This record gives sequence, C-alpha cells and structure tokens, in this order.
Amino acid sequence: MEGASFGAGRAGGAVDPVDFLKQPQTILRIVTWIFSIVVFGSIVNECYVNMDSGDPELYCIFNKNESACSYGIAIGIIAFFGCIFFFIVDLHFQQISSVKDRKRAVLLDLGFSGFLSFLWFVAFCFLANQWQRTKMSKGVLQGADAARAAIAFSFFSIIVWVALAVKALQRYRLGTDMSLFATDQFAADPAAPYPGYPTGSGIESTETYQSPPFTETLEANPKSYQVPAY
Repeated sequence: MEGASFGAGRAGGAVDPVDFLKQPQTILRIVTWIFSIVVFGSIVNECYVNMDSGDPELYCIFNKNESACSYGIAIGIIAFFGCIFFFIVDLHFQQISSVKDRKRAVLLDLGFSGFLSFLWFVAFCFLANQWQRTKMSKGVLQGADAARAAIAFSFFSIIVWVALAVKALQRYRLGTDMSLFATDQFAADPAAPYPGYPTGSGIESTETYQSPPFTETLEANPKSYQVPAY
C-alpha cells in the first residue's frame, strides 16, 4: 500500500485537471483565495480615508486604528500565499511516493488551516469592534462599504478555513487507517505458519504450510554403494 494513502492513489498516476478542480478541497482553496483578495484589497484601496476636509492625512477607517488595517492586510496576504502554496501541494500530492512525506504534508495542511481559522476569527472580532467605535463622517461614509466587506469576508473566511481543517483531518484519519491496513496483512512473527489459499480462490487447502520442502539430509556416501578403487 505504499503510495496509496491519505486520500490519493498510488504515486506516479496521472492527474486529471477536471477531476482535480471538482474536488471539494480544491474548491474551498479557490474560495479562500478569493476571500483573502477581497479583504486585503478592500482595506488597501478604500479603507484609508480623510476623516475631515481640513486634514489631508489618511487614516485607517476603523476608528483611526492603524493596527486594525495592518492586521487585516497581513492576514489577507498570508492567506493569499498560503492558498497558492497548498494548491500546488495538492496538485503534486499524488506524485509523493513516501507515506511519511504525505503524512507531513497533511499535518502541515491541518495545522495551517486551523491556525488561519483562529487568525481570521481574531480579525473579524477586531475589525467589527473597531468599526462599532468609528465615528461617522463624510470621509468614513465613502469607505463604509469596503469596511463592511472586509468584516463580512473575514467572517466567511473563518467558515471556509475550518472546513479545510476538517478535510485535512479526514485525510489524516484515512491515511492512518490505510497504513494500519497495510501493516496488518502480514504476521509480525516470522516463525508463524504461512496461511493457505483463501476460500473461493479455486485452490482449496485444509492445512497450512509448516516447513519448507526438501529438508531431509542426504548422505554423501550411501551404504549400498562403494567407491571403486583405481
């Protein structure tokens, strides 16, 4: 079963692009990639505004808290490149022949997805809290839709990243089960008898093989034969 674990077939098999794009995990990665673009794109482009006409300096729309905008942008960029990285890993996952390497990749996916879920939860709470404290002005109203979009898609990102973490956990459990299946097919004791043919295979046997054939020792010089002397 080497290479046939963790939700993928044997190593070296061809990857069908259509089937790959139809996989739930691939769809979730594309969705999170789009959500990350919406969040950091909205903050960068429209969430730095002039609070009043007399001050030309740009402030973060979230209660003038620069940390809120910086955090939203940072998480969006991390999620953006993380999606690209794991999309490539998924694309080449079937080419990984080692079960241990596949296990590491799945565990990395599980840890990263869980961590991003937490970071997006913090981003949603942080942005929503700062938005509630923001005093409305003419400049704020100009970027209000972008601020709401960043908050909304931060919340949606939590759900999708949790779903990716669940998918990674399912793949890990599947891989573990298949690895156990592969190791349990053979007896651990090398001295154990070799099992007979399975029932229904066309070759019935009532006894198990206990010892190798031709184990009788042969005498070098049989008693009934004498070597002639020349």
